[in-house]
Amino acid sequence: MQTDQVPEASEPAARKATQPVAQPVAQPVAQPDSRPPAHGADQLKSRPGFRRLGPALNNSIRGLLSAMRSESAFRQELAVGLPLIVLAWWLEPDRWQAVLLTAAVVLVWVVELLNTGLEVICDMITSEIHPAVKKAKDIGSAAVFLSLLMAGLCWGLWLLERGGWLA
Repeated sequence: MQTDQVPEASEPAARKATQPVAQPVAQPVAQPDSRPPAHGADQLKSRPGFRRLGPALNNSIRGLLSAMRSESAFRQELAVGLPLIVLAWWLEPDRWQAVLLTAAVVLVWVVELLNTGLEVICDMITSEIHPAVKKAKDIGSAAVFLSLLMAGLCWGLWLLERGGWLA
């Protein structure tokens, strides 16, 4: 008497039968003419040579004015820094030292502007207190703090030397 026995599938074959088959995903092909029209920063990148300068200058002025209107820290740094720069160029006969003192002040402004830009992007991404956003803002604040320390050191040493307290 013969019994109908179905041979058992081997282990790897049984596993293959139960696993879904991965299908290749079709990647969209970018057509050169299918790009959306350029606007904003892309418009500047599409302009060759000196034709970029006018719009780039306008963007820079808008950024400075925006920071002056919206950022009290930037206004405070301008209020302290501008008189210091005038003082350096008025009192310092060595023009290279005046340039370095000016650079120390301008560095503070640059770092403050970058920090402000970072904060704007973070606030745009989320209004919640997220650990990564807090970390990014804290790092930006630390950069401003270090630039202020460096400017203070430069100006402090200059004043000490100018006053005759350093030989």
